Amino acid sequence: MKWTCAILCATMLTGIGCGPPAESADALTGEAARAEQLMAAAGAANALDFRKVVQEAKSKVFPAVVFIKVLQESFESGKKVTREMFGSGVLISASGEAVTNWHVVDKAAEIRCLLYDGRHMDAKVIGKDKDTDLALIQLDVPEGAADLPHAEMGDSEALKEGDFVMAMGAPWGLSRSVSIGIISCTKRYLLNNSEYSLWLQTDAAISPGNSGGPLVNTDGKVIGINTRGIMRGGDTGFAVPSGTVRLITDRLREYGDVNWSWTGLRLQPLKDFNKDIYFDGDEGVIVSGTDPESPARRAGLRSRDRIMAINGQPVTAMFEEDLPEVRQMLGLLAKMEEATLTLRRDGEVLTLAMSPREKGKVEGEELDCPRWNMTVKQINQFDNKDLYFHRKEGVFIYGTKHPGNASKSGLEEQDIILKIDGKPLKTLEDVEKVYDAAIDNIDRKHRILFIVLRNGLMRQIVLDFSRDYERE
Repeated sequence: MKWTCAILCATMLTGIGCGPPAESADALTGEAARAEQLMAAAGAANALDFRKVVQEAKSKVFPAVVFIKVLQESFESGKKVTREMFGSGVLISASGEAVTNWHVVDKAAEIRCLLYDGRHMDAKVIGKDKDTDLALIQLDVPEGAADLPHAEMGDSEALKEGDFVMAMGAPWGLSRSVSIGIISCTKRYLLNNSEYSLWLQTDAAISPGNSGGPLVNTDGKVIGINTRGIMRGGDTGFAVPSGTVRLITDRLREYGDVNWSWTGLRLQPLKDFNKDIYFDGDEGVIVSGTDPESPARRAGLRSRDRIMAINGQPVTAMFEEDLPEVRQMLGLLAKMEEATLTLRRDGEVLTLAMSPREKGKVEGEELDCPRWNMTVKQINQFDNKDLYFHRKEGVFIYGTKHPGNASKSGLEEQDIILKIDGKPLKTLEDVEKVYDAAIDNIDRKHRILFIVLRNGLMRQIVLDFSRDYERE
């Protein structure tokens, strides 16, 4: 019987790559006992051969591993903050393209890379995708410089549980480090994480700073990108499979983002052990629901429909770990073009036409209003669902500084801004124009009227920004 690889305690997961950099070191990490245990598993007579295999595989990829330092700008408590983050990456082309994690370079103002030979190079983001936690960066290689060493992608589909792997990167800021382990699960499904991804689970140590580094097989090929570990679970880490890495980096290189399509379909497998749900047969995927005003609902799909094919291509999700592949197929459908869904409903076979929409940004953009001591964010249906219920487009107060003019005047986080100074607002650009005008006119006028929506009720609040908390 095939068991699902779902993890229920997804809240224990943590993305890694956060923290101050530590002193660099060139080391093969892990306890001596761990290495002896692995070699013993390979057989005493083969211990030297095993070590040789590891060293040869390491030598193929190690020169392509980069240590990444990021100057990140974000908004907290109503103000812009800057901090230094760190992570890892792996070069995949001689011209300086490198793969890393989205969470390593998100909101990056500056990116600096340390190469294997000690050189430093700046880098810029070519594209990034939050849904799969992947990013593609380009190193600023000096003109006339020699080709950079780069790693070869392997086939994650060929992996089996028990295969030996190496996690490379900069754990805790210790650059040029390697840990050894095995593949624990080739298709780990993590609840409440990326809807498009399965993960490689490994017991090779993946610690903060390893994010974005390569997971390497004994042939010296990259079969995954280290991404996250479990808090208080030092022997459990996860990597994005190389098959997903290839798919996403190709799109990032061409378009700058993945630009997923949105259907509004909620899916469940035929067999769900955790929810004690079992459907007959071994074909198709079950519709558990559709989002309001979504392409799926407008096309007429209903809960308990069984989708058998998408554009003529059969689909099946027997277990939870089969869902990401179906969601990927839906997410990559052409936007605003009819897709044909073949389904079964109450014993009948139906064909429905559905036109996916652009998913848009997964997270709204942000704007800092320092004199008002608050930050504003665009409403987004994916990360602000409660606000989106009240208003499909617009902006809201993301954070307020304490003490500060906004909080002192009575404005609160999650307030949806309808008008400022009588001007209707829908975008951050609208807010920025009003803010700039208010600052330009501050000597003559330092009070301004906000009309906001709070918990479904409209409120009028006067913001007094005569005091400059930033200078105090």
